[in-house]
Parts: sequence; C-alpha cells; structure tokens
Amino acid sequence: GEEMSKETFLSFYREHIARAGSAELLEYLERSDFFSAPASTRFHGAYEGGLCEHSLNVFYELNELVKARPLPEWACRYDTNPICPNADFLETIAICGLLHDLCKIGFYTVSTRNVKNDQTGQWEKKPYYAVDDKLPYGHGEKSVFMIERYMRLTIEEAMAIRFHMGEYSDQNTSRAFEKNPLALFLHQADERATFLDEKEEDK
Repeated sequence: GEEMSKETFLSFYREHIARAGSAELLEYLERSDFFSAPASTRFHGAYEGGLCEHSLNVFYELNELVKARPLPEWACRYDTNPICPNADFLETIAICGLLHDLCKIGFYTVSTRNVKNDQTGQWEKKPYYAVDDKLPYGHGEKSVFMIERYMRLTIEEAMAIRFHMGEYSDQNTSRAFEKNPLALFLHQADERATFLDEKEEDK
C-alpha cells in the first residue's frame, strides 16, 4: 500500500543518497504531494501513491539492468565531476530511479465527473485525476531543475533524467544515449516499470 511504498522509498533514499543537499531535498518531497500523487491520469499508476510506487519500480529495474550489463567504466567515473568526487555508483542508480519523475509533483489535481451507475440508473460523482501543471517546464528537464535546487547532479545523472522519456524527449535522444549509456538504461527501466510492473489490470 501507499504507506509501505513510502517507507520503502524513504529507507532506500536514506541508505543510498547522501550527497550535500539530499536531506533538504527529502524534506521538500515530504512537504509536497510526491507520496500521494498518481504516476499518470489513466495509463499506469493512476491511483494515490502511484508516483512513489513507480519511482521504486524504476529503481529496481535500473539496478537489474546495470547488474545484467555493467556500464562502461567511464560512465561510472566521477573524477571528471568535482561535485561528487566520492559518489558511489549505487547512489547514482538511486538518484536516477527514485527521482526521475519529480516533475510530477504538483502536476495532478483531483476533479469529479458525473458517471451513470448502470445498476441504479442514477448519476454519481466520481473522482478522477486531471493535469494542472503549475510549472510548465517540460518533463525530464523539469525533474533535473527541481533536484538541482537542492542537490547537485553529475552530468551523467542529469542527462539520464533529462532523456528518460526516450524518443518522447527530443531529437537529441539518440546522441544522449550514445554518449551516456546510463540515459539509455534509465529509459529502459522506466519502460519496463510502466509496461511490465504496473499493468492496469493489476489494480
């Protein structure tokens, strides 16, 4: 359930993400609707707590992908990035998986619509999720922007989160994937979580 997902998210976050600003970012998440928001209006994770659950699924999938096919060494090096000189690679996996969809904070609103009850013939008010984007700043790039307000990202992490929507991102996607395999892996993890872990009929 929602509480269990939140507890799991918090424990992974605290265990793996320790760089400067991470505690402040987590406080922001707890103040926001991150733990109660859906992951979409009607496609996957369209229920309370769906966003947190989806983020956990992407973290699990990304971890599996990297274990199955390790990234080239240069994609895991931090010596070119003075921001995180001692970053542990699992921290990168946790950041990319758990935080890639921060752009969906404050993004959904609950509305009601009238739906006819087939049994009684009566009209009833049914809640549904609608989009109300208070910060129209794109998708992946908005997540990067929101994270960077609290905590610095490596170039590889920022690119991976920026391009996690794959071909839905923009025409630079294939170049991003070529230069940074982490970006390709995060996109694949996102797709696997969406289509394999969160099928509609499971809910």
